[in-house]
Amino acid sequence: MVDPDEVNALAQLMTWKTAVANLPYGGAKGGIGCNPRELTVSELERVTRVFTQKIHDLIGIHRDVPAPDMGTNSQTMAWILDEYSKFHGYSPAVVTGKPIELGGSLGREAATGLGVVFATEFLLDEYGMSIANMKFAIQGFGNVGSWAASFIHQKGGKVVAVSDITGAVKNPNGIDIPALLKHKEKAYSLKDFEGGDAMNLNDVLVHECDVLIPCALGGVLNKENAADVKAKFIIEAANHPTDPEADEILSRKGVIILPDIYANSGGVTVSYFEWVQNIQGFMWEEEKVNYELKRYMKRAFSDIKAMCHTHNCNLRMGAFALGVNKVARATVLRGWEA
Repeated sequence: MVDPDEVNALAQLMTWKTAVANLPYGGAKGGIGCNPRELTVSELERVTRVFTQKIHDLIGIHRDVPAPDMGTNSQTMAWILDEYSKFHGYSPAVVTGKPIELGGSLGREAATGLGVVFATEFLLDEYGMSIANMKFAIQGFGNVGSWAASFIHQKGGKVVAVSDITGAVKNPNGIDIPALLKHKEKAYSLKDFEGGDAMNLNDVLVHECDVLIPCALGGVLNKENAADVKAKFIIEAANHPTDPEADEILSRKGVIILPDIYANSGGVTVSYFEWVQNIQGFMWEEEKVNYELKRYMKRAFSDIKAMCHTHNCNLRMGAFALGVNKVARATVLRGWEA
């Protein structure tokens, strides 16, 4: 359930994330305190429309552009667009993550997951490694986790463990991801999948693997389990999945952590592309979307590495230093310094 502290923290993270990704945005966040799984579609629609009625004066094409996050999808964004348009006229650029038919961008649905995989490739390349034949454990098999798993599988990586709120599956030889996706589509659950063995949900985080990708909630890596993590690399696809105590323990163990404000910025980057396309009234091919995403993420990774080199620090400090520096510089240039 969202609360004001979490929303404030995520808004701040968003500020640094857009700066790191080199997007002309600040950072904001909002949410509705409910469990969408317990509501019917018509209840979700009514809640979304009333929320939009309350905030329509606060959002806008050049003011604040909402995008989907946990518990929402393209349908939610379509409702927000429609409700906003009742007050301000048809404005497709006011939200991103929309259905394609309403001005959504090709490649947006897969963007965060694909961005996670690009980020993983750039990091592994620094160590002379590639995704092929590496072992991956993925916690969270929603939008981000399932797309990341699919792309890793396509590139020859072995996904040896996967979990979501319905269950967890392991297979030391690598899970057949397309088969798991089909199973989940039919059963709405990871339980009873024949291509692997069931395991405890929490054990995925400490499973034997080379790369751990937490794709679900914040705070899942903490002082209780950090010492048991076996992965050499952690790619933070979720927002703040590693708490500060875990961060310290993992750093001491020599685990390389690619921070969330870079690793999961594929979603907001393609949201930016969607916004640009809507403002221009000119839509891109999916190949162009993915090409530009890779280019933006490559540049951001190079910028972070340069910061790490300058300040002799780890990737998280490098990413935050980069984000805060850019925001501070813009603030000074506008004459806002205290």
